[in-house]
Amino acid sequence: MPRTETGVQPGEPPEPKDLRPWGVVAADLPDPSTGRIGPDFFFPGRDTSRPFELEIGSGKGTFLVQEAATRAGSDFLGVEYAGEFFRHAADRVRRRGMAHVRLLYADAVEFVRHWVADGCVSVVHLYFSDPWPKKRHHKRRVVQLDTLAEFHRVLRPAGELRLVTDHPDLWAWYEERVPQVAHLFERRPFERPASAGEGEVVGTNFERKYRREGRPFHAMTLVRRG
Repeated sequence: MPRTETGVQPGEPPEPKDLRPWGVVAADLPDPSTGRIGPDFFFPGRDTSRPFELEIGSGKGTFLVQEAATRAGSDFLGVEYAGEFFRHAADRVRRRGMAHVRLLYADAVEFVRHWVADGCVSVVHLYFSDPWPKKRHHKRRVVQLDTLAEFHRVLRPAGELRLVTDHPDLWAWYEERVPQVAHLFERRPFERPASAGEGEVVGTNFERKYRREGRPFHAMTLVRRG
């Protein structure tokens, strides 16, 4: 089963139409045949020099909210496929009035593949992605050779793909594929963000849950070549 976060507070968050502009749904996106989109679609009139960061699988928005609160000079887009968590995260952002954060309700891989413009993303955050442990489901894992090529395409020069997992088999999957894209990315040690709590790697809900269970964490950063 896909990973889902638990602990959403009682009471339904607002519907997506009431969360705009903080929450955007896939139906709001233009037809991809009309051309790719960049951060200006989510932040009209933005200063193009501002970094634009993408989080895949934002869950309830814990990392997104705490990291964006420390970095007002960057724009953040979190993509979440589970509707209840998208609404919850977008409502958190709305209540905090975070003008530099948006949530998108969509399939993140499809969004990157068909919509995101070349060279517009500074950082891709992929933390505690669904490991899809059954072999027949491995094709659903976010990190594939073709998706790594897509991340390379959308990242700016020296942009980063940041990976963290608790799942040993998924980590082995990463370890097997990263050398195959060494011409696209340079692997570097993972540097924890400033917003992470004491002893945390990044500080997502999943990490905090698994830390209490004593699970080990694995992390790496891939820096775009070229």
